[in-house]
Amino acid sequence: MEPALTLYKPVHQALVIDNQQSSGSAFISANTVEVPFTDLKTKHIIPVFVKDNEPCISQVDYIESVYEAISDVYHGETILKPSIRLSHAIKGRIPDARNKPASELREWEKTIYYERMMFAFEIPSITETIDGNKLSLTVGGVKAYNQDNLYNKKGSDEHFKFFAGFQNKVCTNLCVWSDGYVGDLKVKSLESLRYNVYNALTSYNPVEHSRSMDRLSDYHLTEQQFANLLGRARMYNYLPQEQKDVIPKMLYGDQQLGSVCKDFYKDDSFSRDNDGNINLWKLYNLFTGANKSTYIDSFLDRSVNAFQFTDQLRKSLDDGRSNWFLS
Repeated sequence: MEPALTLYKPVHQALVIDNQQSSGSAFISANTVEVPFTDLKTKHIIPVFVKDNEPCISQVDYIESVYEAISDVYHGETILKPSIRLSHAIKGRIPDARNKPASELREWEKTIYYERMMFAFEIPSITETIDGNKLSLTVGGVKAYNQDNLYNKKGSDEHFKFFAGFQNKVCTNLCVWSDGYVGDLKVKSLESLRYNVYNALTSYNPVEHSRSMDRLSDYHLTEQQFANLLGRARMYNYLPQEQKDVIPKMLYGDQQLGSVCKDFYKDDSFSRDNDGNINLWKLYNLFTGANKSTYIDSFLDRSVNAFQFTDQLRKSLDDGRSNWFLS
């Protein structure tokens, strides 16, 4: 059932943002390219539903809808230009150029859109400091057309992902919390998208999120405990399903876990201390740092999992409960 859309009337209808860009360094790197918002708006075509040739909700529409919600919920705060990362280019050409060799195509004869897009708005006027690291409030989302059934007609579900969290300015790692994440936002219209984004943003509590992350810095793992954790994490994917069901979920693969292990020793900001120990805030950032090599499709799910997994470790250390990854 479609929501009562009259409950939300955005104040801002156009994207008017600060000249400085969010995320000076890439928050995700794997298989992505950076594209300015103006290029996305003026140079990229918009996919349509095959049965009626009606346009999908565009990636530009989504970015503008999130900007409108941020402007309303955090009125008066500084909002930087979105950092936009794209992958899986779909290239084409206009009909008049159908017989030309690719090397002879002129720019105006080419068409392009990217199947998958992730973006993030940084709000640098809202910050927290955890274990000496400055964090800025960050809001964004993912639009991937491969999640939609484009062989249908307009009015079919269109799929989006939305997040609100913080970005660690030391390393541009994104810190996403489950309460600020909507993993499969299904809508049938742009009005419904705006409504749901606004509700998701107003439901997010940045103060509680920062408190939850701050608690991690009070708990430590020894080098032996870290070694046990890493070995068990590599075993996780091969466990019987019934065993997986009763232990904390681990979504990171061997490539990301290898990065966590390397940075345990070598990272400039989050490596072990002189005694070989590491606090859980630093461990969490090793996971979020390794997540930068994840593709857009699974980036946010792994980002949320990084916090959930690390917080489960905190709870085990706090009350002495057994934890399979540390045993």
